[in-house]
Amino acid sequence: MAPRTVVTTQVAILGAGPAGLMLSHLLAKSGIASTVVEIRSREEIAETVRAGILEHGTVNMLVDSGVSDRVLRDGDRHDGIELRFNGESHRIDFKELVGESVWLYPQTDVFKDLAARREADDGDIRYSVTGTSVHDIEGKPRIWFTGANGVDYELKADFIAGADGSRSQCRLQIPEARRKWYFHEYPFAWFGILAEAPRSSDELIYANSENGFALISQRTPTVQRMYFQCDPDENVAEWNDDRIWETFRSRVNGNGFTLKEGPVIDKMVLKFRSFVHTPMRHGNLFLAGDAAHTVPPTGAKGLNLAIHDVKMLFEGLDSYYSRGSSDLLDSYSSRALDRVWKAQQFSYWMTSMLHTPADADDFSRARQLGELNSVVSSSHGQAYLAEAYTGWPGAA
Repeated sequence: MAPRTVVTTQVAILGAGPAGLMLSHLLAKSGIASTVVEIRSREEIAETVRAGILEHGTVNMLVDSGVSDRVLRDGDRHDGIELRFNGESHRIDFKELVGESVWLYPQTDVFKDLAARREADDGDIRYSVTGTSVHDIEGKPRIWFTGANGVDYELKADFIAGADGSRSQCRLQIPEARRKWYFHEYPFAWFGILAEAPRSSDELIYANSENGFALISQRTPTVQRMYFQCDPDENVAEWNDDRIWETFRSRVNGNGFTLKEGPVIDKMVLKFRSFVHTPMRHGNLFLAGDAAHTVPPTGAKGLNLAIHDVKMLFEGLDSYYSRGSSDLLDSYSSRALDRVWKAQQFSYWMTSMLHTPADADDFSRARQLGELNSVVSSSHGQAYLAEAYTGWPGAA
């Protein structure tokens, strides 16, 4: 067996999604070397369509760090959302309540912006690698992999950042005796569509009905993305356009509101769950993003949490290399998990408040409507939702 070609860096990053590339970008701005290793091709990541609501802090980080200001030009700023129940809409005005907004900007475009920035800055990003394995996380960590050129490499680093997604191999390197997993499976999923149709609303509509939840979102002036609550085992092949639109109408139409419809050009079932891995650091390995936690999409927290992880991890690494202090690295896991659990609670709350369980009795349904009324009738309830949705103070 031929010896591996040795590559040395300061921070090895496993995963070239938005979290991994943002960390690499921030490190480069501070003169800290990094190498990013990714099993997918750049094209595969760029073509994986994922929606995205960006908190104001995430937008600020993209713009202020010099990644790109395209989000401000091509993204849609939303100053609120609508909660719709009993056939009536109630607007939560973010700007009035907390002075902030969110941006509708697909995660795919966040990746494209970051990938272009790292390429322009000659970042060391290795796509399409195979055979990755992580070694010696309690000492001098190494990653073995085979590059797209067929060469076997050994990547040596001071630290490893595991940003390798929900199927992370990095988190499995933490000994079982040292880790704990928290997991919650939800009894429903989202049936998602792309449709050639005009926008039904300028802002997102979160609709609760006795027939189940629906989310009316946007994509472009002529193509829209929407979701409705379904069984996790639903078969998309059994749903034609007429059945899909009938389901949406039963959940959102009424009192003067009519959904704008058109041909369905894509459909999928999105299962979701809550998951947290603790701790988010072991030895010289740090976890970030989906490698450490996933949330249901109802609260729009997934990508924003990942970017906040990266912000805190970067601050710790920068402090270590610039001042020789390991304090921020040592407290990274506890500080990151504080925000993770806030996001888990908010996402769980939004999900349970808006979705109608298949086995809900009359009391459960009436209680749920009481909860929604409590939120929309209280300035404090609305402000809590607005602050959590747009991003808590201390966001990225």
